[in-house]
Amino acid sequence: MFKNLGEHSHSGGLAGLLLRLVLRFFQFVLALTVAGLYGVDLHRAHQAGVYYDGKWIFAEVMAGASAITCLIYFLPFIKSYWFFAWDFVLFILWTALFGIFAKIYIPARAGSDAGIQRMKNADLTNMLLWLVTAVYGAVVWKMNRGSGRTLHTGRAQV
Repeated sequence: MFKNLGEHSHSGGLAGLLLRLVLRFFQFVLALTVAGLYGVDLHRAHQAGVYYDGKWIFAEVMAGASAITCLIYFLPFIKSYWFFAWDFVLFILWTALFGIFAKIYIPARAGSDAGIQRMKNADLTNMLLWLVTAVYGAVVWKMNRGSGRTLHTGRAQV
């Protein structure tokens, strides 16, 4: 059943396939986690009739973009290494999100608020996971760049 899954040279074999699936699964789960963490705060603000802070909305947008990206990458005909640049963009945006919330994270004493600690861990982990998949995708893309054949005869390597 799993015999043909990792046979393509671009996939890194079965180990590469499993690594990508695990990384994308964690990215998806953490995106949903971030959506839940920041969504709770937005819901409280809505109930209190308070102004929605743009930082929390940006966090929700990032969580949504990350989750949708992971779902697209789970499609069997999508080779996510083709889109390593998008992974880099998401890494940069997660870094910006982490930096925006650093004003909250840094002054807070460790252990003073479990919610802040969870948000910090989720943002940092998302940022690092998107960096790992972006670098991995760039490496795989670079390795497979010259694997084409000439147009007319198909005998020579391009």
